[in-house]
Amino acid sequence: MRKTILFVDDESDIIDLLKLFLEKEFDLLEAHDGQAAVELFTRHSVDLAVIDTMMPHLDGFQLLQWIRKQSRLPVIVLSAKNQETDKIAGLGLGADDFITKPFSPLEVVARIQAQLRRTYEFNDPAAEPTEIRLGDLMLDHEACILYKRGEPIALSAIEYKLLKLFMSKPGRIYTKKQIFENVWSDPYIADDNTIMVQISRLRDKIEDSPRESFYLKTVRGLGYRFVKKDELYAP
Repeated sequence: MRKTILFVDDESDIIDLLKLFLEKEFDLLEAHDGQAAVELFTRHSVDLAVIDTMMPHLDGFQLLQWIRKQSRLPVIVLSAKNQETDKIAGLGLGADDFITKPFSPLEVVARIQAQLRRTYEFNDPAAEPTEIRLGDLMLDHEACILYKRGEPIALSAIEYKLLKLFMSKPGRIYTKKQIFENVWSDPYIADDNTIMVQISRLRDKIEDSPRESFYLKTVRGLGYRFVKKDELYAP
């Protein structure tokens, strides 16, 4: 089935350029401001969004926040701002990738295809369980939703993959290199901030109460592991 990609950018030339590379393979929607994107999103089934940060009516970061309240579909942020703080802000709000302008159209296409593969091309469902239960948490692999004490919690694609990695083998220490290569499926380039931002966002969702039974523990100098509450302060 053809996937639908939503492009949101107030520069029509950028959207037109990317459409040349993608229109034969995907169904494409376009909006030139954040409010128009919201209207398209509510009327269509969107599989991936590529959004600019600086737009009228509703900027890219505001749009990203709105999307994350509705869905965990992959979101790629395009930005003319190349400061590290902007990238961290975008990833912290739930973006799955961040590309600065000017960019190579072929690179954007490759990143779009990579996000679609990671999000929608699953292994044989019979090869793995449909859910993982640990303490108060239940991760539903078929719906890609986390339930905490029975209440659903929305996750981004990256957050889901992170949690699946940790919950699949509780207690195991994962180095930052292992985490990056498993979750992002790219060679590790010592981009510690990207991992730290996503770990922090995940902690906010699963560790918001002293009642929690499992925690993400930082193992200094090594990485992270998923532990029971009584192991949190163990050496």
